[in-house]
Amino acid sequence: MQIKRFIGGILEANGYVISDEASGSCWIIDPGYRPKVFIQYVAKAGLTPEGILLTHHHSDHTGAAEQVRRALDCPVYMHRADCDAYGEWVDVFLEGGESLQLGGERFQVLHTPGHTKGCVCFLFRKSRACFTGDFVFNVDLGRTDLQDGSEEEMRRSILTVADRWAGDITIYPGHGDSCTMRTVRRINQEFIDITAKR
Repeated sequence: MQIKRFIGGILEANGYVISDEASGSCWIIDPGYRPKVFIQYVAKAGLTPEGILLTHHHSDHTGAAEQVRRALDCPVYMHRADCDAYGEWVDVFLEGGESLQLGGERFQVLHTPGHTKGCVCFLFRKSRACFTGDFVFNVDLGRTDLQDGSEEEMRRSILTVADRWAGDITIYPGHGDSCTMRTVRRINQEFIDITAKR
């Protein structure tokens, strides 16, 4: 799996294009800003987009999705619980637990509420990678004090989902740099505090 990160906006949100070299297929994750950057990258690389994956409804992760959707003629995927807040441009409603395909590798959709009701992650076990949106970052966790955030749901998601990821899984968050879960367990104090109290 090849991973291309794009950073955009005043919140420096991460968007990604993940692709499979053998098949030429790709997925676009969280195109929040600069739609032309995603569109041009996919076209120049000769990739075939399978769809647009949105980790949650906040505009710094969804703002360019509709323009990318129209230009590349590919569906938008989002968890059902976040769709009302996002708008009408969702083609596939996720529930969590789905298995999707990138080339020869299947990956899982994990429902991880806390930052929003419909927050999801995309876990690639074979490639040892997880795209976490605003769920888990390298040094902290997503905010729970926004309109549909929940500290209790975040705690539950950490304990039942993220804490089960092996140390060699690399997270690719919605802001900031990637790191392994081994590093998260060493330097992410919010994560440490939650898992220490289970």
